[in-house]
Amino acid sequence: MVRYAKPRSVDEALGLLADGEWWILAGGTDFYPALGARPLMRDVLDINGLRDLDQITDTGEAFVIGARASWTSLIRRELPPAFDALKLAAREVGSVQIQNRATVAGNLCNASPAADGVPPLLALDASVELRSAKGSRVLPLSEFVLGNRMTALAPDELLTAIHIPKTAAAGRSGFVKLGARRYLVISIAMAAANVEIDGDGTIAAARVAVGSCSPVAIRLPELEAALAGRPADARLLEAVEDGHFAGLSPIDDVRGTSEYRIAAAREIVGRALLMAVGAGDAEAVAA
Repeated sequence: MVRYAKPRSVDEALGLLADGEWWILAGGTDFYPALGARPLMRDVLDINGLRDLDQITDTGEAFVIGARASWTSLIRRELPPAFDALKLAAREVGSVQIQNRATVAGNLCNASPAADGVPPLLALDASVELRSAKGSRVLPLSEFVLGNRMTALAPDELLTAIHIPKTAAAGRSGFVKLGARRYLVISIAMAAANVEIDGDGTIAAARVAVGSCSPVAIRLPELEAALAGRPADARLLEAVEDGHFAGLSPIDDVRGTSEYRIAAAREIVGRALLMAVGAGDAEAVAA
């Protein structure tokens, strides 16, 4: 018999998770398509009754996105410019109806290589809070998403929040998504950039991430190091080199070849950087 539970507190949810394996239901925008035409054969833990997890809060040291916070709530929340890339990504997550239901945390747990939220959250140095009846732990996002549909979430754990440190929220950001059409599309490649600018107009620090070009979205540390000290204007593109993208491992599929994705990644990384420093209009584009 398939069980269905809708706990009213996080502790109740964690107690249930300790008692067996559950399929967690939040926004449901990936949950139901994953079923297809098959009957439901797994126990369902519906976390939509956990009101404590639907807020986006400022703790003074970090911004915390609760596990039930939707993309629409993120878009509407007043946040520093460092979150502009994440808000641009939010507007690319399906339709407005999907954005109203889908959760930011669910996008991470789904662990698609084309998950729109992962690159901008990597560029924000995000980490995830995982809780179980035995305790809690915090993992960098880069250690949480392990591969295509694979995460570090244990069967008895619930992702309860996403943490963005205030130190990473001091810069400005940009996000560019390349797809086969303008809206409602799985990306061919996407890039997010976050830059902090010194008083003399040079880049103090940069964080750049690329998605849809590897099993997991990744940061480009060599490029980040090369950008430090560069003028925060269009001249920063001189620092972008082919070798900075050597860590990418794109596939060939109906949306594009691996060679095309590498070339696209270099182009949209440049556009995201220009957007972040305010040196160009680089809205999300479609090919």
